[in-house]
Amino acid sequence: MKLHAQALLFDNDGTLVSSLESVRRCWTRWAVEYGITAEQFGQVELHGRPAAEIAADLLPTARVAESVARIEQLEVEDVPGGGVRLLPGTRDFLDALPADRWAVVTSATRRLAEARLDAVGILPKTLVAADDITRGKPDPEPYLLGARALGVDPADCVVFEDAPAGLQAGRAAGMRTVALATTHRADELDADLVVTDLSALSALATEGGVEITVRG
Repeated sequence: MKLHAQALLFDNDGTLVSSLESVRRCWTRWAVEYGITAEQFGQVELHGRPAAEIAADLLPTARVAESVARIEQLEVEDVPGGGVRLLPGTRDFLDALPADRWAVVTSATRRLAEARLDAVGILPKTLVAADDITRGKPDPEPYLLGARALGVDPADCVVFEDAPAGLQAGRAAGMRTVALATTHRADELDADLVVTDLSALSALATEGGVEITVRG
């Protein structure tokens, strides 16, 4: 199977890098600090959503801004201690792409996203973060903003995601989607193509765009 696109839009956590252990560690500590029970915390969808939306589901409005600043601090501080690692295939896949043909579109804040990306040596020319949007995934706004930043029609973009909320955002933006089964089972992911991770794919940049192929 092959997909052709003018631009590729990547979620970060769970797609390019693994930060799951760090996320669990930091959010568990955060929940304890803010008196949130395990039952309350377990009822909230955590992965692929902006911290401000998660906090708003759990805390009074007056405490949201302060609590978001706190989780950002905890997660940024956790990065140097091994809080992030590259997922298989990420380096080779991104190295095959021209810098102006791809962007990272993440639900993390810019400060946290840059800390995680810098830790693994990924320096995207274009980054859309939680600070840039008014509505997070599954709303299409983040991916539409990514397409606009690259100057590409949404229909000519392919989204790479590991989370159902992100895949929903990509579809709502009118983009084709590739799901990576790194944090969810393959049968939980609705996409044009589902693979284990980026090591299952190869990318070839041409004058007409980017050609994505499933390996062997």
